[in-house]
Amino acid sequence: MSDASAATNPSDEVVRNILDTMKRIAVVGLSAREDRASHGIARFLQGQGFEVIGVNPLLVGQDVLGLPIVGSLAEVAGPIDVVDVFRRSETVPPVIDAAIAAGAKSIWLQEDVVHEEAAGKARAAGLEVVQDRCIYKEWLRLMNG
Repeated sequence: MSDASAATNPSDEVVRNILDTMKRIAVVGLSAREDRASHGIARFLQGQGFEVIGVNPLLVGQDVLGLPIVGSLAEVAGPIDVVDVFRRSETVPPVIDAAIAAGAKSIWLQEDVVHEEAAGKARAAGLEVVQDRCIYKEWLRLMNG
């Protein structure tokens, strides 16, 4: 596992562009528990008018925020602008591989989630990568200023 302080991230301008142009967000690791960050952030993104798809193989068939829940990124029909990852750092490489295969535009690894090797693979495939940052906090910082 990488040291979070060593995360390589794009400039604020690039992050702002990701936030400004995203329309469909796949939330990997969405939780049905209201006290979990993935649940609150998915709810926030919905409230901003984004199309949110929950990705959690343990929740397929359940109602979480009224969202479609799929078991993997491969099951998401249509384009994915951002894959927002709420998983432990060591579980990131297969998520990155799936995001690349799905044609996602960006990978967003939430706070304390860093995997520089997998991030490098995503960048090499043409994806923007944000690590160790909260999409909600970055939205507030960059989009409400």
